[in-house]
Parts: sequence; C-alpha cells; structure tokens
Amino acid sequence: MVFEPKFLWANVLVFTLLAVGLNVLVGIGAIMANKRYFEELDDLQRRVHLNSLAITVGVAFIVAVPCSVLDSYHVIPFHADVAHLVMLMGLTYGASNLYGTRRYR
Repeated sequence: MVFEPKFLWANVLVFTLLAVGLNVLVGIGAIMANKRYFEELDDLQRRVHLNSLAITVGVAFIVAVPCSVLDSYHVIPFHADVAHLVMLMGLTYGASNLYGTRRYR
C-alpha cells in the first residue's frame, strides 16, 4: 500500500482509505471462499490441507518472532518486512501441501 498513496494519488487520505477498505473486503471474500472450499473437500483432502495450515502457522511463529527481535537490534542486514513472512508462508503451505498429498497416495 505504500506505492499507491505516494505515486498514484499523492497521499490523498480518502483514496488511501478506499484502497485499504477494498483490501479488507477482498480479504474477507477470500476467507469465505476458502471456508466454502474446505467444506467441499473429502476427509483426506481436508486433513492434508489442515495439516499444511498448521505447519505454516507454526513456521510463521518460529520465524517471525526471532526475525523481529533481530531486526529491532539491527543484527540482520535487512529490514524484516511482512512481505517476507507472507512469501515464506506461501512457500511453506505449498511445500507441506505437496508433501501431504504425495504421502497419502
């Protein structure tokens, strides 16, 4: 959200709030779509996805807290950004889902 307010609408607060609101609404829609998707899965698929989600949340907690501490004390040479965590979570979910799917073949 940093790029748009600075370069597209020159920090006009109304447009920034509309963009954030749209982001929240799309996020709520994604949550509802995932909920419906999980309800349609069979038991084995649901188990694989829930295990993948559990692993992803665990990895996120294990990585996020130490990175935040290391960043606040300037131990790591980069700024620990939430984008890095989201990327790690996506990769972890994909890998653990692939592993779980292959394991139950």
